[in-house]
Amino acid sequence: MSIEINKDFLSALADCIREQNSKSAHEMLVDLHPADIAEFFPQLELEEQSYLISLLDNEVSAAVMLELEEDDRKKLLRLLSPKEIAEDLITEMDTDDAVDVISELSEAKKDEVIAQLEDKEHAQDIVDLLRYDEDTAGGLMRKEFVKVNKNWNVITAVREMRRQAEDLEEVYSIYVVNDDNELLGTLSLKKLLTTSSSTKLEELYNKNVHYVKAGANDEDVAKIIQKYDLMEIPVVDELMRLQGIITVDDIIDVMREEAEEDYQLAAGITRNVDADDSIWTLTKARLPWLLIGMFGGLCAASIINGFTVVLEKYKVLLLFVPLIQSTAGNVGIQSSAIIVQGLANGTIKGEVWKLLWKEFLLGLLNGLGIAIIVLFFSHFWFGTPYLVSATICVALVTVIIIAATIGTFIPLFLSKRGLDPAVSTGPFITTSNDIFGVFIYFMIAKMLLGF
Repeated sequence: MSIEINKDFLSALADCIREQNSKSAHEMLVDLHPADIAEFFPQLELEEQSYLISLLDNEVSAAVMLELEEDDRKKLLRLLSPKEIAEDLITEMDTDDAVDVISELSEAKKDEVIAQLEDKEHAQDIVDLLRYDEDTAGGLMRKEFVKVNKNWNVITAVREMRRQAEDLEEVYSIYVVNDDNELLGTLSLKKLLTTSSSTKLEELYNKNVHYVKAGANDEDVAKIIQKYDLMEIPVVDELMRLQGIITVDDIIDVMREEAEEDYQLAAGITRNVDADDSIWTLTKARLPWLLIGMFGGLCAASIINGFTVVLEKYKVLLLFVPLIQSTAGNVGIQSSAIIVQGLANGTIKGEVWKLLWKEFLLGLLNGLGIAIIVLFFSHFWFGTPYLVSATICVALVTVIIIAATIGTFIPLFLSKRGLDPAVSTGPFITTSNDIFGVFIYFMIAKMLLGF
């Protein structure tokens, strides 16, 4: 059943909430997907959100909470008691999702929620996962999966798999372990169904299995899943004991968050922020790079001021400063963006000097193409003497080559030092190339024009 969520729908829902008409409100929500409910939740008052959550089935309300943005979810969680959070929400969630929600609570409330969980095994799994950093494989994994012992026969394995799979939404892989819970491989469902019931699993399982250590970085996990097109990947400890699994939906979230963070870094925003954050938060995120850009501009102005002798005779040189700066900035951003993208998806291969040489040649070709056009316009449009026009073009080619080289080197250097190379695709490159570009431009003008 399809329901259109528009102003009329929200107005009718608000009337039901105001009149405390729980039956009508529930009927309006019952056929909606949790993601659709979560989409319009921020348009409601906090008390109204809490009221609607109380009307939904526990399974649906838990799903809605997971679909909400983190800040919206935190506000709503503050209105719920530890008992409500434990019984109505956490009990209905997989362990990885439960950990995400509990991690957003205060330390005191976190302990109270865990204490309220009736399923002590579920509670222990959550406690185990809370000790991992959120940006590691351990922080992403869930404890719900199907595993079998290599010493079991087929009929025993099927019986145990049925028991384990009762509370699972999907089963993508069956993991084979030994008596010490060490990961040995995976079991094909086809082999399980087409083999004699008395056959031992050690004769059937596939020993080639991709896995990650619990301490692995979440970005590295994402690269492995993407490279091998996996739906999920097992997580082991240092002794190869199976600890949990990471599913592709969690990795998609990681990739989206990483892309958002890199985009903001590239735009010169130093921390992850949203449009609805406070003015003070947004100011703190934006101001640092703006200040750096300001100092870069002051440096460029200081350089220009140092070449007043050249400018007194060739004032036309000043007309092309914006061209030099914008071209240098654009070339640097293009080069760094390609390198950052390659570093992110693991396609950067070969030695650094080969990459730099390639960018040098690319910068030379692009520079010559642009210089020819600039030479035509500077001489015929602005009436600049040939020697001055040639000087501008030589400087432009040089600036483009250096900008391309800097744009390639900086992200590689940052990556080697363990820093996020995405920072090099924004104001950092633009500011540095503005300074270098202006300096090189006037130095070449000074040399070629005889000053």
